[in-house]
Amino acid sequence: MRLSDFDFDLPEDRIALRPARPRDAARLLHIPAAGRFGDHGVLELPDLLQPGDVLVLNDTRVLHAALAGVRPARDPDGGDVKVSVNLHKREGDCRWRVFAKPGKRLRVGDEIAFEGLRARIEAKSDGGDFLIHFNVSGRKLESAIQRCGAPPLPPYIASKRSVDASDEEDYQTTFAAADKAESVAAPTAGLHFTDRLMAALDARGVKRATVTLHVGAGTFLPVKSENVQEHQMHAEWCEVSDSTAGLINHAKRDGKRIVPVGTTALRTLESMAGPDGLRAGSMETAIFITPGYEFRMTDALLTNFHLPKSTLFMLVSALAGLDRMQAAYAHAIAERYRFFSYGDACLIEAAE
Repeated sequence: MRLSDFDFDLPEDRIALRPARPRDAARLLHIPAAGRFGDHGVLELPDLLQPGDVLVLNDTRVLHAALAGVRPARDPDGGDVKVSVNLHKREGDCRWRVFAKPGKRLRVGDEIAFEGLRARIEAKSDGGDFLIHFNVSGRKLESAIQRCGAPPLPPYIASKRSVDASDEEDYQTTFAAADKAESVAAPTAGLHFTDRLMAALDARGVKRATVTLHVGAGTFLPVKSENVQEHQMHAEWCEVSDSTAGLINHAKRDGKRIVPVGTTALRTLESMAGPDGLRAGSMETAIFITPGYEFRMTDALLTNFHLPKSTLFMLVSALAGLDRMQAAYAHAIAERYRFFSYGDACLIEAAE
């Protein structure tokens, strides 16, 4: 597979900078396994599902992972350097792996001062990220990050406008668990859900389960190799509870469909799938799903529209077929669907 196989032309004005209001007013493209595409709204999702289908939601919570700091001058003749830091993976009670700019102005041993918080650079990896050690740990660190950080909007939004107060609510799912604040990007397919939509799904007889995958900023890193298989995914922590494993395995035995909400929920299910069904437990997953992958748990997927040449577009192409997804995205562009994190959604059924 070549990277260019997963490219497509996307007009700049199709990139959503704000979500639909209310959340469930977003559009929904139905991509069945065969036949015509269907243009719907998110509130019509219950009509596209069957009683007994299981929606699987990622209940992670987004941290204020975008931090602005200063690297003090190293000598009297030098100057302070403003530093932008994006947390992407926790490595203990007081250590995080981060992306930082300007990376060339930072080296091991440097300190970065944030508002009421300090960190020291302990290591720089070949991949360009840094390991930093904060001066507080545990709950104190979580509180300090929430106080001095900001919602970590994706680069394609943050480069076009500033983060503001509305993003506090907009970039968090309504079902995010209070004790699972460790993601540095939102599971964006879940942003469309409201109490009204949940009630309609319940009335339809659609069941719900939750998993957890703490989303890392590596989800936005571009694939740089033309040979797709050379790309290395960043590892992310995920977990499946006993109750979720039991519900999903029972539904699979009854012939019901499993429909993850978002690629993070899908990657969790596929990572935790075993020969006898879905396993309960936790793990670090770096699963990279490309065409040719044999899905074990997933029958359909609710997701947003993804970047050209991204690992996420490769994943949906594995589920439905590359030609099918190229045609679906061409339809979405022609019909002026809104793309990416704050954009519209699609319901993709697995190829038969």
